[in-house]
Amino acid sequence: MNKEFLLTLALPLAGLTGYGQSAQLEKRPNIILFLVDDMGWQDTSVPFWEKETPYNKMFETPNMERLAAQGMKFTQAYACSISSPSRCSLFSGMNAARHRVTNWTYPKNQSTDRKSDVLQLPEWNVNGICQVPGIEHTTQVTGLAQVLKDNGYHTIHCGKAHFGALNTPGESPYHFGFEVNIAGHAGGAPTSYLSEKNYGNRTDGKPNPWFAVPGLEHYWGSGTFLSEALTLEAMKALDKSREYGQPFFLYMAHYAVHVPIDADMRFYQKYLDKGLQPKDAAYASLVEGMDKSLGDLMDYLEKYDLADQTVILFMSDNGGLASEPGWRDGVPHTQNAPLNSGKGSAYEGGIREPMLVKWPGVVKPGVVCDKPLIIEDFYPTILEMAGITDYKTVQHIDGVSFVPMLKETGDTFKGRKLFWHYPNLWGNTGPGIGATSVVRNGDWKLVYYYETGKKELFNIRADIGEKDDCASRNPKLVHKLSGELGKYLRSVNAQRPSFKKTGKPCPWPDEVR
Repeated sequence: MNKEFLLTLALPLAGLTGYGQSAQLEKRPNIILFLVDDMGWQDTSVPFWEKETPYNKMFETPNMERLAAQGMKFTQAYACSISSPSRCSLFSGMNAARHRVTNWTYPKNQSTDRKSDVLQLPEWNVNGICQVPGIEHTTQVTGLAQVLKDNGYHTIHCGKAHFGALNTPGESPYHFGFEVNIAGHAGGAPTSYLSEKNYGNRTDGKPNPWFAVPGLEHYWGSGTFLSEALTLEAMKALDKSREYGQPFFLYMAHYAVHVPIDADMRFYQKYLDKGLQPKDAAYASLVEGMDKSLGDLMDYLEKYDLADQTVILFMSDNGGLASEPGWRDGVPHTQNAPLNSGKGSAYEGGIREPMLVKWPGVVKPGVVCDKPLIIEDFYPTILEMAGITDYKTVQHIDGVSFVPMLKETGDTFKGRKLFWHYPNLWGNTGPGIGATSVVRNGDWKLVYYYETGKKELFNIRADIGEKDDCASRNPKLVHKLSGELGKYLRSVNAQRPSFKKTGKPCPWPDEVR
């Protein structure tokens, strides 16, 4: 539903009162959006490819297997390559090129871009998104949780937020329509997963580190791993929600599996015994701790007879980290194989995600969808699931509901093009990492690099690892896709870098032969 309106939020469930309102609410499903941080496509025992890989055998995620058996597995689900752009797209329904939060946020009015001798990077929205007008370096949006709240949902945020910079309205989930906020703030990672380290909080009176996790003082020193503490608090919030008689929306946004890779000692030894090296054993334990959280929530729903009334959507915000040997064992940029590269990259390893959806009574158990979709599609999809079709937003919605794919009644990718825009420089380097714009049309994917003007062309169905750049063999197709990409970027008023030497903007992709 692509709608652009002035912000005039209607009264919730207008025209419904008393019993009629209660009956209407009861028909609406509860919704859990389970978002994992930095989880790669292969960081699971659920195969998201046509065959099982060594990484599927490395990880143990029995509850992801359980969820896949109860719902639909998406093999071509996409997000942005970096966290903040994905989360802002998720809660705004906008493509990153339009909302301009194109890198990770935290310090107010400060860019987090890596420095370049060649490029002058654009002034992107370093302060994120927010729901109020007039805040510098932000995009005003009507957030997903706000629309759900205004239509009768009890809204719960648990875990990582990362919508906006410190000391801006976007730093707090309370400012996005969440009635409950558990441990969410401007920070994009935990300082520590360990209660023994107070999740990064200091007790000596000195300022906390940037990413110290707030609001979990009860668990300090208890031996409770962060993923477990968040899960326990989420279930307490659900206990309270059951008293309200209204459907709930739980945004379960784990800090896992973002660095630091602290070993979850409930699972760590098992992976050492399997023969993993210490770094990968710690990482695998972090993954399984996240999976246990998923299972605990599913058990909770079954215990209180809520399972048949609750939608569960599972997704990751960007590709798995593969560029930092300090955190992962093995050769860098290979940890998402058969995909190339990882977090921060325009290649599939940076943007393709594990995704599962359970929708009782609508989605058939154990089915697979191989059609592409992208992170901004969650906004209109979740609202359609909730039965909310008449809503107004201040922003243009780029996302397209994938409900037809869930119901197996249509292909929402047919005739559609997907776009990624990252005119920034992440902190690391590697394959596909740089200031890029990307278009996917059918099986074809074009990657454009602003610094060099280079274009790469891949057939994703035939070459999932993006090893065969066939741009030189297909000049007409490169020209066509370059035109589509350039036209789109101009249409959303996307920003682009400039060359430091000349001060001139880098060419759009259709301006380079």
